[in-house]
Amino acid sequence: MSGPVPGTPSLLRAINDRAALQALLERGPLTRPEIGQLTGLSKPTASQLLARLQEAGLVVLDGVREGLPGRTAEVYRINPAAAYAGALDVTPGRIEARVADLTGTVVGSYTLATPRRPQGDLVERLAAALDGTRPPGPLRRVVIGVQAAVDPTTGRLGYATAKDMPGWHIPDLVPTLSRGLGVPVDVENNVNLVAMAEQAHGAAHGNPDFVLLWADEGIGSALVLGGRMHRGATGGAGEVGYMPTPGAPTAREAGRLANHGYTALTGGAAVLKLLRSYGVRGGDFRQAVANAVRAAEGRGKRADDARAGLRDVAARLAVGLAAITAVVDPGLIVLTGGVVLPGGETLRELVEHELHALTVPSPRVRLSSVEGNPVLAGALDLALATVRDEVFGSTVPS
Repeated sequence: MSGPVPGTPSLLRAINDRAALQALLERGPLTRPEIGQLTGLSKPTASQLLARLQEAGLVVLDGVREGLPGRTAEVYRINPAAAYAGALDVTPGRIEARVADLTGTVVGSYTLATPRRPQGDLVERLAAALDGTRPPGPLRRVVIGVQAAVDPTTGRLGYATAKDMPGWHIPDLVPTLSRGLGVPVDVENNVNLVAMAEQAHGAAHGNPDFVLLWADEGIGSALVLGGRMHRGATGGAGEVGYMPTPGAPTAREAGRLANHGYTALTGGAAVLKLLRSYGVRGGDFRQAVANAVRAAEGRGKRADDARAGLRDVAARLAVGLAAITAVVDPGLIVLTGGVVLPGGETLRELVEHELHALTVPSPRVRLSSVEGNPVLAGALDLALATVRDEVFGSTVPS
């Protein structure tokens, strides 16, 4: 029978080191007395801790702070060069890369265009994108966002065809990429990464139970339950684009990975076709949604048609969200992607209204508030969290 782990000096030092590093990460440069106050450590213990962290290369001096009672205080900060993390967002047309130091400061970005029939193998393409960021030092972890999901039972990529993701359908995908790139790799669904970014510093911050719906050319969602990402038995939790939906063909009629279900009803191509039937024009579905919102603000038949078209789009989105709500009962739904973001608050309000008309629960519906590329933001957050966990726990020998 195992009992509680004793509080050995080594364990206590590791706990104190992690607390001090976390304080420096969150509060910025601090003096020794400030670190002692934030961690509850005595002056001698704080001094020993800082000496240990300096020796480990995790903390560096950041000058002195004058004007304080007593002698001039030395200021310490996290050493940004102690470790680097990388993130990749892979789509059929390009690979976008970003590298950050241990503090989270982005130190390199690069976009590698990939032709329809990409040259070179997968590892070469990913390595070229990372090399393009010109990282200042070796990467400790890379997280790759893909429009698919890794099946943990097989180690292979699922929910995408070889045409969608050329070169990705190989055995032991994650170990193979880690060996090829020479750095530990995680492969994560892109919509899950967007949800992580929203949870960390977006519309879902502070919400332990929420659903994120990515409505774009395709449809996907992410489920966060009890504060944790729910991935499912095969990694496909949230692949609602394939969900049977009233008014859309099913997998039986269209094919298992073909255009059917929720995507056939609310994906970009369907929304563009729908809005055009109401007289709304646009070069693509994003422009069409934005044009519909602008037209709806006017008067006359054109405005009436545009409002009707937006209500139809909202009703289609609400049908799928109602099914998700009935199963998950989330407190919040976050909308993002090219179908909904150009519609702004106008479309958000319509979706919320239509959803509440279909469901017993009435979850709040909000738009994404993460700026820039949310897939990269989530991937970098995940990579940094892993790196910091490893680095912050490495100061005391086991």
